[in-house]
Amino acid sequence: MPGDTLLDDLRWLVGEAAKPWLAIAAEAGDATPRLVKRLRGDLSAQRARLAIEQARLRQRAKDKFVHAERMFFTQLGLEQATDQWLASYKANRFPQAAAIADLCCGVGGDSIALASRGPSVGVDRDPAIAILAEANLRVNLDEDDSAGRFKVRCEDVNEFDFAECAGWHIDPDRRPKGRRTTQPALHEPSVDAIERLLVRCHHAAIKLAPAAELPDDWHQRAELEWISRRRECRQLVAWFGDLATQRGQRRATVLGPTGECLRTIVGQSGAPLEVALSIDAYVFEPDAAVLAAGLTGTLATERHLAAITPGVAYLTSSDPLADAALACFRVLDILPLRIKTLKVWLNQREIGDLEIKKRGVDLDPAQLRKQLSAKGPNCGVLLIAKVNGRPTVIAAERVIGLGKG
Repeated sequence: MPGDTLLDDLRWLVGEAAKPWLAIAAEAGDATPRLVKRLRGDLSAQRARLAIEQARLRQRAKDKFVHAERMFFTQLGLEQATDQWLASYKANRFPQAAAIADLCCGVGGDSIALASRGPSVGVDRDPAIAILAEANLRVNLDEDDSAGRFKVRCEDVNEFDFAECAGWHIDPDRRPKGRRTTQPALHEPSVDAIERLLVRCHHAAIKLAPAAELPDDWHQRAELEWISRRRECRQLVAWFGDLATQRGQRRATVLGPTGECLRTIVGQSGAPLEVALSIDAYVFEPDAAVLAAGLTGTLATERHLAAITPGVAYLTSSDPLADAALACFRVLDILPLRIKTLKVWLNQREIGDLEIKKRGVDLDPAQLRKQLSAKGPNCGVLLIAKVNGRPTVIAAERVIGLGKG
C-alpha cells in the first residue's frame, strides 16, 4: 500500500496547487534536464516526477479520453482503463435510474460512463488509485457533484455492501503477479470471489480479456459479448442476471469511432461454414469481435457468404456488401506466394501503399513488405492464406466505405 507521503502528494497533484506545474510540464513536452531543474526549484523530487509523468500519460491518453489533458493516470491505470466510448456503450446496458457499483474501478474509465448514466459508486482497495478515480470523475462530470451522482470508496470489493445497488461492473486485475493471464481463476478477484459476489447480487458485468478462458458454466449462465472498436477487439464482457438479454448466447458488437453500435451479431459458436468452389469477385474479412466470439459461421450464413477454404476466416461472394462486421475487398488477381511474381505485379500497378494480411500462413507481414520493397502512388492489399494446401495470395483493393467500423 502507498505511504502517507505519496498519498499527500497525489492529493496535491489533483488539486489546484499543482495546475501551474502541470501546465509547465505539458508545455515542455519532454522531461528535459531544464524542465526537471525548473520544477525542482520549487517542488520536491516526488512532486516534480508526478507532474512530468502526468504530462506524458495525458498525451498518451488522448486516444481514450476526450478530457485526457485534465485527467490523472498511472502507467498501469491507463493501460487497463476502458476508453470512454466503449465504456459509454456498456453503461447504456445498465438500467438508467438505478445505482450501479463499479468494482475494481481503477482510474475510473467505466465509472465515468456509469455516473453519466445515473447514480454510481466506484470501489478500489488502492487508496492512491481511488484519489485519481475521484478526480477523474470530477473532471468529466459536475465539479461539485451537487446531484450526488457519484462517489468513490477505498475498500476491498469482497466486502462491498450491495444493499443500495441494482447491479455492478467489475474489472478484475488480469496480472496480479506482474504477468498478464487469460485464466480468470488467477485474476484478482478470482472466479471464486466473483461467484460469491454474484450470490449477493445477480446482475453483473464482468470485464475480461477477449481471449479469457471462461468457466464452463458461464457459457450457459451468462451472455458473452465481444466488443470491438476501430477493427480491434477490445474486451469480452460476461453479462449476468437481468443484464444478460441473450443468456447462453454469444454476441459480437462492432462500435464506431465514437462508440455508436454499428452492428451486433448473436449466435452460438461453431456454426457450420460453407466452403466456396473458388474465390469469387469479392473477399471479406470478419471483424475482430466476430472472430473472437466464434461467430464467423453465423455471420456467413446471414450474409450468404462462403469460406475461400476450410478453416480460414476469409469469406467470398460475387457481390460487395456494406456491413460494419465485414471488411470488403475487390479481388484483382490470384497469385502464388513468390517474391519475384509479387514484385512484378506490384511494380506494374505502381502500388506502394501496401496492406498485408494473412491467415493460417507462417510469415511476417513486415518482413514480406520489406522484401517486396513496393513503390508507387497506388494502394493495394495482399490477403494470404493456404488454398488447396498451397500458400496463395489474393491481390485486392479495399472497397472504401464498406466494413470500416
